[in-house]
Amino acid sequence: MKIYLASASPRRRELLERLGISFAVVPAQGEEHITEDCPQDVVVELARQKAGEIYEKLMDAKTDEEDVLVIGADTVVCCDGVILGKPGSTKDAEGMLRRLSGRTHQVYTGVALWMRERGETVRHSFYEKTDVTMYELPESDIAAYVASGEPMDKAGSYGIQGTGAVFVRSIAGDYNNVVGLPVARLYQELKQLGIETGVWHR
Repeated sequence: MKIYLASASPRRRELLERLGISFAVVPAQGEEHITEDCPQDVVVELARQKAGEIYEKLMDAKTDEEDVLVIGADTVVCCDGVILGKPGSTKDAEGMLRRLSGRTHQVYTGVALWMRERGETVRHSFYEKTDVTMYELPESDIAAYVASGEPMDKAGSYGIQGTGAVFVRSIAGDYNNVVGLPVARLYQELKQLGIETGVWHR
């Protein structure tokens, strides 16, 4: 089975590599269309759009004779019911960090698996949620962090795997989910679908 990751995120690529599978990176490029309101529904909807876009392109390219799996994922931060995606500006990033300061928020990642096996199409999706509690963030830290550029391509304007880790007091749930891909849950879901990984055969 040929496996494709419908994401340009280097963080997701690194996490997926932990499963010991060979895959190609084919980033989704289509416009995102959000019709849902709840964060868990939003991330699943967006993950499905990404996986579906690449899957349809593969089918159009006449690869329908071979078995394929497309993995799409999307992550958002949610604080008090407000969904925080990637910041559109430094001002936007600063505002998000002020909102998160000293509080507990949720990180949701949706994952969509679009698979063609023996001529049949299978669509499967799920989401994972992690609670993250931040320290109080002084304005000087917010300004310095935003100036570093790290927050600008990350949901919620911080990266737990980068310098943003210094702001995190605690987490409850899967750390990798906050980074962008809940690999433990993904491993379990792949097993349920009968897809072998190479995690134990390196």
